[in-house]
This record gives sequence, C-alpha cells and structure tokens, in this order.
Amino acid sequence: MLTFTDRAREMVRAFMTQGEEGDLEALRIGVEGSPVAPRFELTLVSRADRREDEREVDVGDFAVLVSAGSLDRLEGATVDFVEKVNESGFEVRTQAGGQPAPAAPSGPLAQRVREVLDSQVNPAIASHGGKIDLVDVRDTEIYLEMSGGCQGCAMSRMTLRQGVERMLRESVPEITAVHDVTDHAGGANPYFNGEA
Repeated sequence: MLTFTDRAREMVRAFMTQGEEGDLEALRIGVEGSPVAPRFELTLVSRADRREDEREVDVGDFAVLVSAGSLDRLEGATVDFVEKVNESGFEVRTQAGGQPAPAAPSGPLAQRVREVLDSQVNPAIASHGGKIDLVDVRDTEIYLEMSGGCQGCAMSRMTLRQGVERMLRESVPEITAVHDVTDHAGGANPYFNGEA
C-alpha cells in the first residue's frame, strides 16, 4: 500500500489547484534506476493522460497513476514533502518488496567511509551544490550516489576518480573498489553519458 504523509497530501492538493479545471487531477509516479538507488519522478496529470500500462492507486483524496511494472517497487512506500535549508520537494521512502526498508550501510568500513564523506568530501563539493552519499558496502567495495550539482555534471567522473576516490583510499585503505550508482542522465545538466 502506498501512503502519503499529511504534508505531502496538502502539497499535492495545493499544486492541483494551480491548473485549469480538470487539468491536474492525478499524480503520476515513475520509478527508474536500480533497486539500490531508485529515482522517482512525480508529475501531475489529467486522468485522461493515463497510459495503457498504468494502474490507478486510490490513496483517498486524489488518484495516483503507477506503471504496472513499478507497483511492486512502491509497495509499502511513503511519500512525504520535505523542506530543507536549500531545497524542498517530495521524497519517496520505499520498502523493497514490502519488507522493512534496508538499513543504511553499517559496520566499521561504512562508518569510516561516511565520516570521510561528511567531513572532507561533501564540504568540498557543497559549493557546487553537490552531495555524495554511501548507498551500499559489499565486502571492501563501496557504492556511492551523487546528487544535486554532481548528478549529470560533465566533471563527475573526474571528481569521483581523482578527488573522492583518492580521499577515501587515503583514509580507508582497505577499500578495493568505488562504484558510482548515480543516474547521471536524470540530473539537471545531464552532460555525462557514462561511456568514458
């Protein structure tokens, strides 16, 4: 079951009133990216815009359209509207396959990587509006996701390899591989194509 917080419901209804009568009467939720780092796209549409492969999910005050292939990925998800210092918007928190949401990577390696990201990496890229998060640890390999100004930036590969990876390996030498799981094509400036 898909749920909305009170704040998210309030904001969806507020945005729906900004369109012409009948223009914005359903919320389409698209799911892209890997299960490790899914990306959600929320769009207000008319019910007439419903696609053949979409199912209508009743959440009470408005209809939600979801492609049949994405229904499982949204099972147990919560949609919230969050307001942060520099941004605000909808946030979708999922529970993979109806199970409890996976915990953030933990353990000594994950903790040390997170400390380097928080104390060295993110302060350095914050001036460009970027942020890098640890999304998974498998043995001694780490999986990072770039967001903000880093997502889709033409310099993201260089930033990751020459800056971030170097800092991480200096501080946490047991790391054997650093993987980028970012959907760079979905960024604000998608110049990076991932083929280098």
